[in-house]
Amino acid sequence: MEPFVLTIVYFLIAVAIILVGLAIFEMITKQYKDWDEVLKGNHAVSLSIGGKIVGISIVLAFSIYNSAHILDTLIWGVVGIVLQMVAYVLFELFTRKFSVEEQLKQGNISVGIISMCVSVGLGFVIGASIT
Repeated sequence: MEPFVLTIVYFLIAVAIILVGLAIFEMITKQYKDWDEVLKGNHAVSLSIGGKIVGISIVLAFSIYNSAHILDTLIWGVVGIVLQMVAYVLFELFTRKFSVEEQLKQGNISVGIISMCVSVGLGFVIGASIT
């Protein structure tokens, strides 16, 4: 019975951490509201949000696999959110020719794909560093 209960607990933790992460990203996004853009059919924003969800989930998966305690998963979930935000800010800073946020708002799918790849790729790097 314990593995079943732990699966449910880890699932609930993952959903909570992802929702908190998405809420924080919504607050730091200045030029648009994520879910309003999704409802408008903005594929670029959807790709970016999807990347964040997958990136955070990857960190959580590595954490669950490598940790002995539920608290470790919570801590790594918070670390994953923070590092995903750092990655987003760095992505915005390193693209001096355009604003990532503005391009996402305008529906630039190429920028959405790169944003998604940054989140997913760094999710693997962060996750792999969990020991």
